[in-house]
Amino acid sequence: MPILLFLIDTSASMNQRTDLGTSYLDIAKGAVELFLKLRARDPASRGDRYMLVTYDEPPYCIKAGWKENHATFMNELKNLQASGLTTLGQALRSSFDLLNLNRLISGIDNYGQGRNPFFLEPSILITITDGNKLTSTAGIQEELHLPLNSPLPGSELTKEPFRWDQRLFALVLRLPGLASTEPEQLGSVPTDESAITQMCEVTGGRSYCVRTQRMLNQCLESLVQKVQSGVVINFEKTGPDPLLIGEDGLMDSSRPSNSFAAQPWHSCHKLIYVRPNSKTGVPVGHWPIPESFWPDQNLPSLPPRTSHPVVRFSCVDCEPMVIDKLPFDKYELEPSPLTQYILERKSPHTCWQVFVTSSGKYNELGYPFGYLKASTTLTCVNLFVMPYNYPVLLPLLDDLFKVHKLKPNLKWRQAFDGYLKTLPPYYLLPLKKALRMMGAPNLISDNLDCGLSYSVISYLKKLSQQTKLESERILASVGKKPPQEIGIKVKNHSGGGMSLTHNKNFRKLLKEIIGETSSRLAELNTKEFAGFQVGLLNKDLKPQTYRNAYDISRRGLLDQLTRMRSNLLKTHNFIVGQDEDSLHSVPVAQMGNYQEYLKTLVSPLREIDPDQPKRLHTFGNPFKQDKKGMMIDEADEFVTGPQNKVKRPGEPNSPLSSKRRRNATVTHDVHEEKMENGQILPDGFLSKSAAPEFMNMTGDGIPPNRLDSLSDDFTSLRKDILINKPGSNVLVGGTKNCSVPADDQKVSVTTFRTVPNTLQITPAMAQGINADIKHQLMKEVRKFGRKYERIFILLEGVQGPLAVKKQFVEFTIKEAARFKRRVLIQYLEKALEKIDSHHLLNNVNHINSRSSC
Repeated sequence: MPILLFLIDTSASMNQRTDLGTSYLDIAKGAVELFLKLRARDPASRGDRYMLVTYDEPPYCIKAGWKENHATFMNELKNLQASGLTTLGQALRSSFDLLNLNRLISGIDNYGQGRNPFFLEPSILITITDGNKLTSTAGIQEELHLPLNSPLPGSELTKEPFRWDQRLFALVLRLPGLASTEPEQLGSVPTDESAITQMCEVTGGRSYCVRTQRMLNQCLESLVQKVQSGVVINFEKTGPDPLLIGEDGLMDSSRPSNSFAAQPWHSCHKLIYVRPNSKTGVPVGHWPIPESFWPDQNLPSLPPRTSHPVVRFSCVDCEPMVIDKLPFDKYELEPSPLTQYILERKSPHTCWQVFVTSSGKYNELGYPFGYLKASTTLTCVNLFVMPYNYPVLLPLLDDLFKVHKLKPNLKWRQAFDGYLKTLPPYYLLPLKKALRMMGAPNLISDNLDCGLSYSVISYLKKLSQQTKLESERILASVGKKPPQEIGIKVKNHSGGGMSLTHNKNFRKLLKEIIGETSSRLAELNTKEFAGFQVGLLNKDLKPQTYRNAYDISRRGLLDQLTRMRSNLLKTHNFIVGQDEDSLHSVPVAQMGNYQEYLKTLVSPLREIDPDQPKRLHTFGNPFKQDKKGMMIDEADEFVTGPQNKVKRPGEPNSPLSSKRRRNATVTHDVHEEKMENGQILPDGFLSKSAAPEFMNMTGDGIPPNRLDSLSDDFTSLRKDILINKPGSNVLVGGTKNCSVPADDQKVSVTTFRTVPNTLQITPAMAQGINADIKHQLMKEVRKFGRKYERIFILLEGVQGPLAVKKQFVEFTIKEAARFKRRVLIQYLEKALEKIDSHHLLNNVNHINSRSSC
């Protein structure tokens, strides 16, 4: 579940105007809304959580946190105002503390027990600022400083305020106040030169210098692609550089490698992608990345860890090791100079081992816990995480299964015990689970020791309890307004205050006591419930704002009692005080709140065939195709459809073509035969001549002098359907209306009828037409849904005798079986039976004709 936190600069400098007259704060609000719209195209956005933080003093800077829904987020975003100082450092610290609020409670960081990449909360922190000088109550700051003190318990266990699954991206607005006359430069958006750029790079993110609205849209498109599940790791080279590879692909020892000069691939600070499981939707893993210290019972406290682990890789080529049934974890590396260097070596069958310094007990560098290896297709580089010191463990396990047959001798047990002594204690439990999965005997004691002292364990439990209390305090302050600064209150001791007898309520109470006025119930404050009215079941009566039971007339008592009983017992699903008609009345501001609706939907089931292309979420039309990342609105999409189409003189809707087609073809609807499940199967399917339901022929044909105007249509015959009457070289004219599942719209397919021998289909042409039909059949069978009309129309256009058409039907049945289209197979088998019966009937007629002769 990705977390998207927006940090909006609400300092007074955000009130500056652009050349369009809009303020920087308005542009920031629009950028957030556009990002949410772009993100909603991805089906994975259903589980997104949105947070909103400003530059106010903590804890009032948190406008929407862990408990607020999407509607609250949008309402707080709309009500933001720019005032105050540019306290970026304090706002960043508050944002990271908000993200880290529940990590110690959930144990996701797993302090002292190794780092698990599959235990993560991928978070993207997007800040939108103007890049001006950082200001505070102490003055102007030249550098960005985050406060060291944090109210969050356990923050001292990590050196940095962020974690390895949290990345910071900054949109620095540099839009001019006057319109520029210079042409806009296209290309990638550069990084900004402000103080926040370095902070972004440290977390694994980057900054964007936004100078135009087009650049802002381009940055938002890029940020949507950055929402990935993964963790950031520091990869650093240890030891000498590898030998250079010659032109023949072999190591060339004569070519020296410059091991002392720093190269970009020697140190990379990049992300590794942690993909969720396709069945559960949650990342699954087996082995941690080791800690940079050896856990000891004598340690009084845990040493603070860095946010990003430092993983060192050795450039010595090794053989990748793996044995059957032993689980391992595989993570793809984000493209970087390191991945580019490894891929350029073109050695997919060798690997480089990885280490964590000081992770072992007897070795300073530590033992290898995995390796870097290029994929066999040389498209990416993967990090394989194996058991700690796997070069020793894997041969032992291989001998256990193949040599000792799961009955190890004393020598093997001694070697295995020696291996366990080099293993950090937190690896014992995952190793025990892995051996159980492999079916090996119980080789590890059940009394496992985590390696931490009792004082450390007690301290971690105490921190967890303190974090719960601090979390409740912070969450309770979310959405509250900061106290207004007021002047000093001065008490009036002159004694000139209003006496008690002048008080209105006191005088009213005295009158009721002495009986001058009738005692009435206390009236409610109407301002507290402004806009609320008591609904009546009788629609003829006007709503009344009754504040006193005695104001209800005798005739309306029964109606009011019914309403009160319904509200008290809650026997309906409506909101209290709301009738059926008002239930469907939704404010305009909430009509676009689609995120709340998505959260109520049930998670979709896994696809039957995972190889099929996934359909993107398109809100209204489930058959709408992807627009390749284009940013268009629903209204824009309606406009851009027909207007961008260039008309040709011979096409429909053209004045010239309307006269030509008036006497040539008549458009009509296709007669549809409703099947059992709503499918359409033509009666004359694969008959010797075209069925009358599919075409309507008028006139004697098109004169030869009009064929020139149809040349454009004939050039696209191979892409469309060409219906040929067997036995004659005639193209039949007509129009078919068929439903195409790709866009769920009626598509008119026009064919033509010519004078005999005007256009003859040669065997080469027929072969080409059949090849195109075969290609289109493969596409149609692969599509979703149960609309098979297009498939049968394609089969109708197959050129050749019945034997060829039979081969095409059998080919389509095989394709349908590949994608498990059972209903389609049933219809195709019926069509195959028709072909066989028709072929048999032709043979009988041929025999009868010969016998009669």
